Amino acid sequence: MRILERYILKPIVATFAGCLFVFIFLYVLADVLSHLDDILKNHVSVLFIYHYYSTYFPVIFTQTSPIAILLATIFTYGKLNRNNELIAMRSGGLSLWQLSAPLVILGAILSIAIFFTNEKFVPQAKLQAERMKVKIEGGKNTEAKDEIINNLTFYGLENRLFFVNSFDTKNSVMKGITILEHDEEQNLKAKIVASKAAYKNSIWTFYELTKFYFDRYDQITDDTYYSEEQILAITESPQDFLQQRQHPEFMTVSQLEDYIWRLKKSSATAAIRSLSVDLYNRYASAVSCLILILVGIPFSFVIRRRANIFSSFGICIAISFLYFILTSVSLALGKSGVLFPFLAAWIIPALFFSLSLKAITEAA
Repeated sequence: MRILERYILKPIVATFAGCLFVFIFLYVLADVLSHLDDILKNHVSVLFIYHYYSTYFPVIFTQTSPIAILLATIFTYGKLNRNNELIAMRSGGLSLWQLSAPLVILGAILSIAIFFTNEKFVPQAKLQAERMKVKIEGGKNTEAKDEIINNLTFYGLENRLFFVNSFDTKNSVMKGITILEHDEEQNLKAKIVASKAAYKNSIWTFYELTKFYFDRYDQITDDTYYSEEQILAITESPQDFLQQRQHPEFMTVSQLEDYIWRLKKSSATAAIRSLSVDLYNRYASAVSCLILILVGIPFSFVIRRRANIFSSFGICIAISFLYFILTSVSLALGKSGVLFPFLAAWIIPALFFSLSLKAITEAA
């Protein structure tokens, strides 16, 4: 590594580490204050709180890193610009792209680290933290508050995959039901469609039920069965369904892909679309560090000579707010069917990436 690259990277890494520490501290402090009543009421120990946030650390890291690296970029390059060091470097024959290369490489490494963290640690961390949070809140089951659950999906016994449009947890009634039955090799055997199912006396009764049978080529056979009212040998209770339902945030990418593949054999288009958006967003969110770095570089060259860390922080917050708000809107449009899932996840990163490249090219 050249001396100039080390000269640029050293303050960026130091600033990034400092910003990351501050953001994580503020994140934890705000979360503790929001649950302070529950913590005091339920006499939660300091050690337990420490274990909770240690478990949740991978999630906090992935959420705060993009903002921290953006602030480090704007502050460090803005300082070099205010001290006329960038002008001296460019006078020596270095282009803006050459000056940005160390930071771009750092952003790429950080994006890979975030994707790896999201894939290997975040799902398990969220699951464990969710269980620990129940103790902080006094053992309250937040899922019990939801009387109606929409778009419920879960794996059942005997290789059954369930999709339910709405589930009335209070009355134990499901509506809009699709059940896929698989063999031991995960080949589709049968598909059950019913308008409603009610649970009473440990028995599930299905209404307006149609059962389709499939051959080994996934083609419907002639053994289609219909019944106005039918009792099915499903051993899971409503509480089992709630405990086994699938949460995309607790899945890895491979689990999400497998889950979507299974659902594609059903008519659960809304669930497939929503999960596809979540899947593509796993990749798009990982590159947010690199995107925000490229966006921050042009802004660093327009910071006034008297500007300080406060102006850098203001620009950082404005860019981050705009990026993540537009991303949230895009994802919501994708899940509602307005945008294709891939486009919903990638349109905002692609837009910011193209605008940043144009700005850097013009500045060069």
